[in-house]
Amino acid sequence: MTDFKIIHYYVDEAGDPTIFDAKGRVIIGKEGCSKFFMLGLLAVANPDSLEIDLKGLRSSLLKDPYFKDVPSIQLDAKKTAILFHAKDDLPEVRREVFRVLMKHDLRFFAIVRYKTKVLEYVRHRNEVDHSYRYKTNELYDYLIRQLFRDRLHQHDAYEIHFAKRGKADRTAALKVALETARLRFTEKCGKKSCASINVFASEPKNLAGLQAADYFLWSLQRFYERGESRYMELLWPAFHLVRDIDDTRENKYGEYYTQKKPLTLAAKKIPGI
Repeated sequence: MTDFKIIHYYVDEAGDPTIFDAKGRVIIGKEGCSKFFMLGLLAVANPDSLEIDLKGLRSSLLKDPYFKDVPSIQLDAKKTAILFHAKDDLPEVRREVFRVLMKHDLRFFAIVRYKTKVLEYVRHRNEVDHSYRYKTNELYDYLIRQLFRDRLHQHDAYEIHFAKRGKADRTAALKVALETARLRFTEKCGKKSCASINVFASEPKNLAGLQAADYFLWSLQRFYERGESRYMELLWPAFHLVRDIDDTRENKYGEYYTQKKPLTLAAKKIPGI
């Protein structure tokens, strides 16, 4: 990847960290509740160039008569006409977005948790501490620390845009999670970093980097939730690491998938798909 001093990271999630409904019933895998929760980090070498290309693509789609009556393309729908979001975009639109992404200098890192394993942890915690109550931000912040544990020590400065989650401003909490990740890396490896870390809670509609991160995560989510690999395979050259924490069949620390060890359906054998 291009050598540059300021690293631009874009962070989003796929699935959801929800385990229980309002009455405390387990709803993992039921309609509207995912079986997996994952965070993705996309490093973009040239954010301005990506912004120009995705804006140009959106402009051409809005002018294309083929899409003139498609609801998701209409401005008042506030979907594809405003931002690219893989879940909402038509297959024809997704293919064009994939073409743009494949032209850019991108690096993608992700971390995946099986929510059934999180449930086991929660139940164990409840056995030893009856006052413990699971909170979704707890899982999110834990994965942030894991995802960034060796991503904050090689360059001079980092600009990290998190896709905004809800109405609460969690910028300070995210900054703490990042600093904790960096401190633990220093304690483990002896490499201290004084790089500046600037954290932003951003709207995906305003940043092409977040829209691109969404596409990478969507492709990974389709792989895990549905066993569909073709989208991820298309983007795989930009995948640098997928850490599957809960696949402990071979190693107690999970599995690491890289360019040398690709993530495939044959290798994964995810239960239930």
